[in-house]
Amino acid sequence: MSSRSHSLAGAALVSMLLVTASPVWAQLFGQPAPRQQGYGQQSGDEDADQGLQIERLQNQLRQLTGQNEELQFRNRQLEDQLRQLQAGGVPAGAPPATGGRPNIAAAPVQQAPQPGYNQQQPQIAAPAPIAQDPAPAPRAGRRNDAFDPNANPNAPGVPRALGGGQQPMPANAPVGAQGGRAAGEPLPLGNAAPGGAAPALTTLPPGATPKDEFDLGIGYMQRRDYALAEETMRNFAQKYPGDPMIADSQYWLGESFFQRQKYRDAAEIFLGVTTKYDTSAKAPDALLRLGQSLAALKEKEAACAAFGEVTRKYPRASAGVKQGVDREQKRVKC
Repeated sequence: MSSRSHSLAGAALVSMLLVTASPVWAQLFGQPAPRQQGYGQQSGDEDADQGLQIERLQNQLRQLTGQNEELQFRNRQLEDQLRQLQAGGVPAGAPPATGGRPNIAAAPVQQAPQPGYNQQQPQIAAPAPIAQDPAPAPRAGRRNDAFDPNANPNAPGVPRALGGGQQPMPANAPVGAQGGRAAGEPLPLGNAAPGGAAPALTTLPPGATPKDEFDLGIGYMQRRDYALAEETMRNFAQKYPGDPMIADSQYWLGESFFQRQKYRDAAEIFLGVTTKYDTSAKAPDALLRLGQSLAALKEKEAACAAFGEVTRKYPRASAGVKQGVDREQKRVKC
């Protein structure tokens, strides 16, 4: 009887030592004291691992949700500021209108290039620019601004084959005159309207296709006849709203405003391209132009946001667009 009592007392003492020694074991050796398997220990560890994985996934989901909400908020800010500009109001934080916009054209008819701005605009189009060979000396009895395309086929403005609106448009080109000549199909260049005469839109043949009308507008852009280019691209959008070239036509419509320093109209058109046709080839160029237009309107915060969206939304944009974004961010001091 005494021996049995000693055995029970020894077993109880061992159990107490195991319970009290577990924290000391963990502190000394950095791991929990060994425990007997059983009572669902393995299933409990698996449940704990699954709980940690679920918690990590929930944290990642919360982070992604926060990023998405931040991007949506920035997009709403851009839209609200543009609506205020269209309504003629001054957004919060903008400088006073009096004397605060020295670099913006005072009237649409003013055609002088904006000092300090157009000279630093980037080359937007990726293809090589049109060769700028020196034009031949004017012949006697002809206007100084007329030239013979047969004598110098590589001169600027000679009609060329146009395709899809991807012809390069120099971003730092000076603003052109209001009147002008058409391009696309060869047209007589010696019948230019006299100085001061209103520009006339070239009439397309009855069987003209959407591409013919689009190429006509691109020809006006190459000739820097931006008023006629605007009219042509507006007519194109009204007549062919579902044409595959509608995104390009809207981009060039905005470019016709931008080259004449009508930055509010340009910003409205470029914003439409980036929202309605955000997957088109011209969307990165339009977003860059949107930032430049906002910068010209002294909307620095909105302009910097637009520049940042170019590389984020279009990581595969052309090298010319990326270089233009870098230059503009440094110039605006984003």
